Amino acid sequence: MARSEGELGLIPASAAEEIAAAAHAGSFDPGEIGRAARAGANPVIPYVASLRASLAKPASDYVHYGATSQDILDTAAALIATRACALVDDYLIRLLRALARMAADHVETPMAGRTLMQQAAPTTFGMKAAAWIAALVEAGFNLRSAVAALSASLGGAVGTLAAAGERGPELQESFADKLGLATPAISWHTNRVRVATLGSALAILAGAAAKVATDVILMAQDEVAEVAEGAPGASSSMPNKRNPAGAVRVVAAARQCVGLASTLTSSMAQEHERAAGAWQAEWQPLSDLLALAGGAVATLAEVAEGLRLDESRMAAGLEVTKGALMTERASYALSAVLGRDAAQATLARAAAHTDGFAEGLRSDAEALGALGAKAIAELLEPSGHLGASRIYTRRALTMAQIYEKER
Repeated sequence: MARSEGELGLIPASAAEEIAAAAHAGSFDPGEIGRAARAGANPVIPYVASLRASLAKPASDYVHYGATSQDILDTAAALIATRACALVDDYLIRLLRALARMAADHVETPMAGRTLMQQAAPTTFGMKAAAWIAALVEAGFNLRSAVAALSASLGGAVGTLAAAGERGPELQESFADKLGLATPAISWHTNRVRVATLGSALAILAGAAAKVATDVILMAQDEVAEVAEGAPGASSSMPNKRNPAGAVRVVAAARQCVGLASTLTSSMAQEHERAAGAWQAEWQPLSDLLALAGGAVATLAEVAEGLRLDESRMAAGLEVTKGALMTERASYALSAVLGRDAAQATLARAAAHTDGFAEGLRSDAEALGALGAKAIAELLEPSGHLGASRIYTRRALTMAQIYEKER
């Protein structure tokens, strides 16, 4: 800021260089500044006092010239968030690569699709991974957009940047450019859309990661055992346990993010040109969101890279309902010949068969008369009822490639 002011002639150029030389992290005690921050309800006040004390006049007189504490802290938060989210993006790309490999390898691997925790119709593991990829890519682009909207803050006491007169916009632009941040159209001291949007984007990304983790947890159950973490967690009392600990950590982090993002949204109602408490309420939630959302994505990347798939268990899962997984497909075929009502009655009889739906359909006289034994056998084959899963999986793979390319 001092350098920009010096270049524009708002403060002496020599003072600007002295200030810039003195303003480095090694010159200050963060703990001392933190303790002193309680008195003024923000850490910039003691920071500025310390910086001024380290300089001789006249340079000390130009420290923090025309700015206000919120300018410095909001700009610092934007810088930290931008750098932190770049790391989150790195982990997300790593995660997408791992999921894309699995999706590509299992485009043709059938498994049971489940709705309301019950088997519904066949899908493929490639399609399941594709759905994970699509959600993560959408959430990633959403976060990138939120980060791009972050900007420097320099408005002075009430947002007018009065110390710079009509050259305020020039000073803002120069200041932002030096920091690699966007220049705001006007001061955003009590316009917290940027902060709330960033918080929401982080929570959404964590939620998308938690969806994947939740599926991993369910698929890793002993009764299902379709996947297993490469480095499962142990139990303190049961040596047989192989807990999906990584996925559990992802879910735990994501659940906290929702409330933190809510705090940022509720803090948008701020008084006049400077908030009394709502601004201060943002600091810890935003910091925690960056850590938790980033940690969720990083942990899920590790889980995905080590995830072990069991195709035999996926195949076994297709047999659990004794053919009922194919009711939807059979309904389409029978309705085309018998009409919907008669088809539904035939399916109901088959479902009630003591040996299961498949055997019931094979032995039903009306079904045999309408379709024939060969057609019924084909109807009961899960690989024949995968719809556009291959197309959708390829689309998701393209989405992942675009996301990485457009970084």
